[in-house]
Amino acid sequence: MLIFTTSHFIVRQFTIADSETFYLLNSNEAVMRYIRPVKDRTASDAFLSQQLDAYAEETKLGRWYVGEKETDRLIGMFSILPMQGNMDYHIGYALLPDEWGKGYANELLQAGVAYFFNNFSKQQLFAITQPENIASEKVLAKVGFTLKDTTRNEEETLNLFAINRP
Repeated sequence: MLIFTTSHFIVRQFTIADSETFYLLNSNEAVMRYIRPVKDRTASDAFLSQQLDAYAEETKLGRWYVGEKETDRLIGMFSILPMQGNMDYHIGYALLPDEWGKGYANELLQAGVAYFFNNFSKQQLFAITQPENIASEKVLAKVGFTLKDTTRNEEETLNLFAINRP
C-alpha cells in the first residue's frame, strides 16, 4: 500500500517480498547507530513479520519502505509511530549510508510531516534523537522542529523535538 510520494521517492508499506531489503537496513551498524541494536537475519525477519501484522491494525501508521520513485530501489525506511506511554506520535527515518548528505532526509521529513497533519487531528508531531545525532537534529530544525525537552531513560539521554500543526 502506497503511503505517500515525494518528487524523488515512494513511501509504501513493506511486504514479505522486502525481507532482504528490510534486513539490509536493520543489520547495518551505521544505519542503526542512533536507532536500535542491529538485528541478525532471524530477528529481522521476525521484526518484519511484526510490522506486517501492525499494518492490519492501523494502515496510517508504521515503518515503511522508502524507494526511488523511478526504480523502487531501496533508499531507506520512514516511520510514524505511537510514543510509549501517551497518545502522541513520533516521526523517524533511516537512510542507507550511500544516500546520506543528498537532502533526502529533508525531503522525506517535509512530506512525512504533511502526511501526518493531513491524516491525524493531533496538534503536534514529535521526533526523538540521541544528542550525538547532530546531523538528524539539523535536519529536524530545517524542517521546523524545535527542541522541547531532554530526558533520560534507563540507558540513554534523548532529545525530544516537536513541530506544531501549521
